[in-house]
Amino acid sequence: MKPIVIGHRGASGHRPEHTRSAFDLAFGLGADAVEPDLVATRDGVLVIRHENEISGTTDVATRAEFSARRTEKHIDGTLVTGWFTEDFTWDELRTLRARERLPALRQGNTTFDDQQPILRLRDLFDLVDAAAEHTDRVLGIVAEIKHSNYFASLDLPLPELFAAEVSAAGWNTDRLTVESFEPSVLAQVRAQGVRGKRIFLLEDQGHPADQLAEYGAGALSYAAHLTAGGLSSLAAGRSAGGSRSSMGSSTATSDIGVDGISVPKSLILKTDDAGDVIGASALVDDTHAAGLEVYCWTLRPENKFLETAFQSGTRKADFGHWQSEFRLIFDSGVDGVFADHPDLAVHVRDERR
Repeated sequence: MKPIVIGHRGASGHRPEHTRSAFDLAFGLGADAVEPDLVATRDGVLVIRHENEISGTTDVATRAEFSARRTEKHIDGTLVTGWFTEDFTWDELRTLRARERLPALRQGNTTFDDQQPILRLRDLFDLVDAAAEHTDRVLGIVAEIKHSNYFASLDLPLPELFAAEVSAAGWNTDRLTVESFEPSVLAQVRAQGVRGKRIFLLEDQGHPADQLAEYGAGALSYAAHLTAGGLSSLAAGRSAGGSRSSMGSSTATSDIGVDGISVPKSLILKTDDAGDVIGASALVDDTHAAGLEVYCWTLRPENKFLETAFQSGTRKADFGHWQSEFRLIFDSGVDGVFADHPDLAVHVRDERR
């Protein structure tokens, strides 16, 4: 079965991310699914934004009526300054307009600034259903639940809110994948009755925020989850129903039971001591051997995001040898990729076959 291409926040290389035009265009360019990031408003509405701090993706900083809401907060251990979704009602947020998050890099996208409103999760369900009526392809959503542990401290339980939205939409969970950097979220979503696929997002360093909050120094690092024992534990929890176990006398974890993992491309690409890419790592094979799927983020063609070996010229915004990097990632055997330009990922995937 060929790997799927997921429009990363829509076709975010072509339009401001998370906008209606970005999602519509992603499907038009051949994406099999789109990825929304989900955060909450003060009144418990799930909205689609990269982060709960929205000054970089909306016109909120220009709106005099909201100037007093600029503040500082600690989000998962990081001090962040700006405007936050949880300080707004949905009726207030819906008056804002979206802007390009990377204006210096993607200047063409800025021509669409201030034209489109913020979307809710329920809006995306309707959008995907409408797009599905015009194609024979099965179109899906890969929903990322962001900062759940933080929102829970505000009495905004994202897994419960998410489950309620899925139920209200009557959405087919065969087309729904839930992902999070916080593994407890995936177990909570399943406990709420959502039966979509569950994917654990991992960084190449650090620890999941929810695990640090619960276990402190005993929390497993992301790297520990990627060992043979860690992968086996992730897979074992799927059949064990998510019971808690231990991977060592001093290290706590939860056998949350996931269907797969999603990792940055730095963990898929193998480099030598000089930092040059020399092939694919063993991670995909190891993950498949544990009975899990594996996805890769994020495929982008600009020099700024490509590995050094695939860059061309000195301008960060210019496209480098993206086809070579994309092809190497697909050849590793991944089950899917996230791409800002889904058309380019589809091109490389399909020309291989």
